[in-house]
Amino acid sequence: MRLYNTMSRSIEDFNPIVPGKVSMYCCGPTVYNYAHIGNLRTYIFEDLLRRTFRRSGYEVRHVMNITDVGHLTGDGDDGEDKMEKSARETGQSVWDIAEFYMKAFFHDEEALNIERPDIVCRATDHIADMIALIKRLEDGGHTYISGGNVYFSIDSISDYGKLARLNLDELKSGARIEVDSNKKNPKDFVLWFTNSKFKDQAMMWDSPWGRGYPGWHIECSAMSMKYLGEHFDIHCGGIDAIPVHHTNEIAQSEAATGKTWVNYWCHGEFLLMGGAKMSKSSGTFVTLPVLEKEGYDALDYRYFCLTGHYRSQLRFSYEALDAARTARKGLMERVAEAKAVSSPSSVPSAKAKEYMAAFDSEMENDLNAPKALAVLWQMMKDQEISPEDKLAAAYYMDGVLGLGLEKAGKKEESIDAEAMKLLEERAEAKKAKDWAKADEIRNKLLSMGYAVKDTPSGAVLQKV
Repeated sequence: MRLYNTMSRSIEDFNPIVPGKVSMYCCGPTVYNYAHIGNLRTYIFEDLLRRTFRRSGYEVRHVMNITDVGHLTGDGDDGEDKMEKSARETGQSVWDIAEFYMKAFFHDEEALNIERPDIVCRATDHIADMIALIKRLEDGGHTYISGGNVYFSIDSISDYGKLARLNLDELKSGARIEVDSNKKNPKDFVLWFTNSKFKDQAMMWDSPWGRGYPGWHIECSAMSMKYLGEHFDIHCGGIDAIPVHHTNEIAQSEAATGKTWVNYWCHGEFLLMGGAKMSKSSGTFVTLPVLEKEGYDALDYRYFCLTGHYRSQLRFSYEALDAARTARKGLMERVAEAKAVSSPSSVPSAKAKEYMAAFDSEMENDLNAPKALAVLWQMMKDQEISPEDKLAAAYYMDGVLGLGLEKAGKKEESIDAEAMKLLEERAEAKKAKDWAKADEIRNKLLSMGYAVKDTPSGAVLQKV
């Protein structure tokens, strides 16, 4: 297995800390809004990484956090808590906001065939762990209190910014955000906010420094070390986390332990839309439900992501998604044709095994999914491969690609009469522009186990 390590800026052979085992931490969602498809591209990349390791014979322990407190609207310590902002705008409690969007996130992941991490940890369940880590940093002389908040001093360590390769002498403080006057160094960051900063904060806990809440960066350090130890193999996330979030995670983690924290840093590139990265803050983002409403299957989007290397920027357009949908449909049809005449071989032929080995070689070479996908297509088109061998090899490859090939040709489960009647009533409500009733029927169908998918040719029901 070879992976690009952001720390070294090179592709390296993977050498696990414990032979045969992989410890992997991935930054999860901040559950204040729907995940956009750019976010989901990162989770698809991490799913491919986990699946490839397991295919290669490793035992994987995959941990992902849920940020349900402490992430401000700015990348540094500026702005307000995203959860509080969403709660104010919707009139709901922060706890309800977190629960709703966490469920929406996992619904998206299931639709994309992304396997659930072994451990999903919520920030609000680990406040004590964060406090303990901050106390450890305090005891080590890495913190100071100013304006009621606990700050990490980057001047207390010698290698701050090594992941992003920041040149601190060249950085101009205040170039992007208003400098916090409480900071000794503009790059210092908050470990714990007391009520001196946001007096109406809904999520607050007692601490040695006063009642307050944690900074964003401390949660990942505390939870990853709780479940993976103070030294683990891989930390993943989006490329936008490098200059601030991951840089600060490394600083506080290695200051606390006095040793290397993570061996391999793996980052997914941006999904572009209209020439710019997709982001919620700019308003230029598309969600998975929006794609489904337009008639696309979630796995069409997964296929689209497989056509670009995870370290390359990928430009989203509906034309590109159309091409991915057509290609996935063609692949499913080829698999269905083979299923119609055969069952997968229990002992694939030598040539089929060559294709399987070629596939593994591409995925083990820094997750080269586009080339691995090309191997699958070449195998399916090879007339010298029998249908039973095609099925065996296709299913083998799909164990990593996650395109649901085994469902090819499967007839839709029957929909009960009551659900169909409700679907017709919803269509009438939409025709009458009674959107409230249409939404009410959609929610009732969901409670019955049916998701409504609006397509160009009309609404259809899918079992969930």
